[in-house]
Amino acid sequence: MSTMRPSLVLWSAAASLMVAPLAAQQAPDAAAARWLAGCWELRAGARVTQEQWMAPSGGTMLGMSRTVVRDTVREWEHLLIGPGANGGVAYTARPARQAETSFAAEHLSDTLLVFANPAHDFPQRILYRRVGRDSLVARIEGPRSGQLRGLDFPMRRVDCP
Repeated sequence: MSTMRPSLVLWSAAASLMVAPLAAQQAPDAAAARWLAGCWELRAGARVTQEQWMAPSGGTMLGMSRTVVRDTVREWEHLLIGPGANGGVAYTARPARQAETSFAAEHLSDTLLVFANPAHDFPQRILYRRVGRDSLVARIEGPRSGQLRGLDFPMRRVDCP
């Protein structure tokens, strides 16, 4: 019995040495997008677009968006910023009545988030640029009719309902 104890101790020590580097190399997560948490709104005449993001937890942020025109929901989608297929961070969108699509993170900072999926039709890039403390510009870009096109969505922070 006493001969097994040293080998068990050595095995445990070796296992902890192998696990330590893995713990130190945590995969990137949604924490870089923390500034996006909260509620955002774009008003353009009778059209109101609202986007809401939960604070990061468990390496992910959950979000949702809807566009209402004259009391009728025109568009909505479920959103997630979190682990991607390649081990990095991804932005995954599931628009109303459409298939889910993921965009890999190209840049994550406290002022700019850039996600891309060159295989997607439109958009191929999704960007969030922070403009001051209470505003941002969301942008979608991609090819349309053979030319690079982009749409900007300037939003302001609002109280969450």
